[in-house]
Amino acid sequence: MKKWITRKLNKDNAVAISQRYDLPMLIAMLLDIRGITDEDAIIDFLSNETLTASPFEIKDMDQAVERIQAAIEDGERICVYGDFDADGVTATALLYSYLSDIGADAMYYIPSRETEGYGMNREAVDRLYERGVKLIITVDNGIAAVDEIAYANTLEIDTVVTDHHAIPDVLPDAVAVIDPHRPDCDSSFKELSGVGVAFKLVQAVEGDYADVEGLLENYSDLAAIGTVGDIVTLRGENRVLVKNGLRHINNGDRLGIAALTQDAGLSGKHISAGNLSFTLVPRINAGGRLGLSQKSVTMLLSDDEDYALDIAAELSADNADRQRIERDILSDIDMMIRENPSLVNNRIIVVYGEGWHKGVIGIVASRIKEVYMKPAIVISLDGDVCRASGRSVQGFSLIDAVFACSDLLTQCGGHPMAVGFGIRREKIEDFIEKINRYAADHPVPAPTLELDCKLNPAQLSVELAKGLSMLEPFGAGNPTPLFGLYNMTLRDIREIGGGKHLRLTLSRGDSTVYALRFSTTLAEFPYQAGDVVDLAVTLDVNVYNNSESLSVFIRDMRFSGREEDSMLLSKELFEAFCRGDGITPEQARSLTPSREEFAVVYRFLRTAGGYHYSFDSLLYRLNADIGYGKLRVILECMNELGLITIDEGMYEFEVKLCEVSGKVDLNTSVIITKLREVSVGE
Repeated sequence: MKKWITRKLNKDNAVAISQRYDLPMLIAMLLDIRGITDEDAIIDFLSNETLTASPFEIKDMDQAVERIQAAIEDGERICVYGDFDADGVTATALLYSYLSDIGADAMYYIPSRETEGYGMNREAVDRLYERGVKLIITVDNGIAAVDEIAYANTLEIDTVVTDHHAIPDVLPDAVAVIDPHRPDCDSSFKELSGVGVAFKLVQAVEGDYADVEGLLENYSDLAAIGTVGDIVTLRGENRVLVKNGLRHINNGDRLGIAALTQDAGLSGKHISAGNLSFTLVPRINAGGRLGLSQKSVTMLLSDDEDYALDIAAELSADNADRQRIERDILSDIDMMIRENPSLVNNRIIVVYGEGWHKGVIGIVASRIKEVYMKPAIVISLDGDVCRASGRSVQGFSLIDAVFACSDLLTQCGGHPMAVGFGIRREKIEDFIEKINRYAADHPVPAPTLELDCKLNPAQLSVELAKGLSMLEPFGAGNPTPLFGLYNMTLRDIREIGGGKHLRLTLSRGDSTVYALRFSTTLAEFPYQAGDVVDLAVTLDVNVYNNSESLSVFIRDMRFSGREEDSMLLSKELFEAFCRGDGITPEQARSLTPSREEFAVVYRFLRTAGGYHYSFDSLLYRLNADIGYGKLRVILECMNELGLITIDEGMYEFEVKLCEVSGKVDLNTSVIITKLREVSVGE
């Protein structure tokens, strides 16, 4: 359940933008909504193809360039030390390729996620020492490698750090520490990914008069994949990198990327930032999760088409394995939640299991976060020291929450939206309690869905959708425009794609809209013909046999006229009661149902023969003034007393009626007794 919010618009300002720059009104509105309103920002956003800031704005860049040039001149061996995700892999490929092109004695190294973990480690430094490395350049890591870089110094190996992660209290003793987030760094753009920082280093080595267009020609395709993969904002220099990169990817300029595109079934199709995010990036990430990072780099740099296709096939197979492993872990968690529903009442959901694959738990945490709209942490139990990964919701810094528990951890790192850390097995329960205490003092924002604007269905057209391309590429910081279609009457529901997806016919007034709801079966769909609904949709243009048609994709859907504020407050109150938080007598009374309200719910369930759609839809179908929390209490009470059974997991909600002989005394319910005790102040 989310609160739908329409983003603020200054219509007068949008009109002025439309007239001054000769832009369609909708585009001018979207620019205003996204805060792109002054002349420089508008021109940069719509027209900038190559302009980037001087890389020497970034702290320590001059020291890095001096040391790298000295290494090249003296013939010293340089190792690009990367990371195993798409950002780290593309950063490694980019910098290694550049150094090789300018005649450096270069190699690259990416640690194994499974056996070495993230970042630098002493064993890797020893191996690089044995191979004669004199200079290590980290990409997408290194900012926290204080001990490892100190050890490298004892072996007379210098290090240049390039990173973009959060700055620790102590910086490593490296020749240069390049991270735009350093508090003493005056760079104008702070939101670069790891591969973006690597590109800036290449630009700096080229010097003050670097041919930026030439560098974008050679490396922006790699930079685009890593930038999209790391979910950094697609504004400023990131936008320049991705716009150029997509052009080269669509032209098939790099064999390795073309091979990956072909294996993903995208050959001949226009590739967008979304395609990178959902098809290419997961394949590269899967290689890192399951052991093919080194080959990923080789594939990206290969000029052998057959070899590139072979590695692309391996990455796709790994991605399929990753999806299977992810499903298995989610199945375990689903069972945990069915057996212990209180898990999801916590402010921060923390789950753990024996032997869960450490390379996949971050994705699993993301899935939990998406379902429950709360920060989620997944811990893989393996030996004494266990690995954990977490994902957050907008507006809650998970790295701050984890740092607040650092006394319980063996290591930690990340940024506000994603974290990784190590923890001893015996400290896990203490961690769960402590991080949820932190969240009590730093509340997690209520979940929201932000619409760019509402549309009249009569406005929908191919031309409207085509005009949105002016704002591409879409991604973090510049999301695909999301529009609200309100008070639409559902007329027809058809299964497509073998029953995996739905095609809906909806109307309002004289307008009819055909919309697609992907990954939803008829059995899961809680709506029926005649319902009046609100839709959150994105628009696209479908081209088939040289004919264009409008595609409307449903991203979210709800019954019209819901009071979301009161529902969310009631939900939070119920969860607080279940957690044992102190609630007032008045709040307890607001959760305590009357006998008549019990009767309404039970009669509905008896008439319907149970219920197997979502809880939210049950709340609507009752057609009674029963709040979210109160309905939860009613169902929990009925479940306690054997009137019903509730089977609720991550994706399913089902209520089954039980055979009952004789009357049932509601006053014997534990949950009702506890509520009444609080309501009278006992």
